[in-house]
Amino acid sequence: MTTITIDPNFGYVLLAASTTFILNTIHATNTSKYRKAAAVPYPGAYAPSSRTDPAAFTFNCAQRAHANYIENQPSMLGALLLAGLRFPIAAAVMGVGWSVSRYLYMTGYCSGKEGGKGRYRGASFYLFHFGLLGLTVWNGVQMVLGK
Repeated sequence: MTTITIDPNFGYVLLAASTTFILNTIHATNTSKYRKAAAVPYPGAYAPSSRTDPAAFTFNCAQRAHANYIENQPSMLGALLLAGLRFPIAAAVMGVGWSVSRYLYMTGYCSGKEGGKGRYRGASFYLFHFGLLGLTVWNGVQMVLGK
């Protein structure tokens, strides 16, 4: 039987994970603000494509940014927690970097740039995400090798 001893620095991993929950609330608030400005009633997820006004476009960008966030958060959290078992400081730094990048992604997407291209300023979240995935795989390999 294997015993796992959790490094006290794992607390930083948990703090990094908590930033993702806070950012989800920020996304929801942001999307609600743009929904109200665009006058898109519930349960409509997006403004209809027949609307070409800036308020509808920005709401759709905010909604898509939030949806993209929700699509990526679970795998990032899993990788963060698993990588953090062996590499707590590195994982925590990457986790916070991911959250900051996702905030920039959201604000960039909602900036009104053509085609939502403002989101590219937060595209660095991919580096943090793949970094965490790499650490998770490396952690697993090391465990299999008994190191």
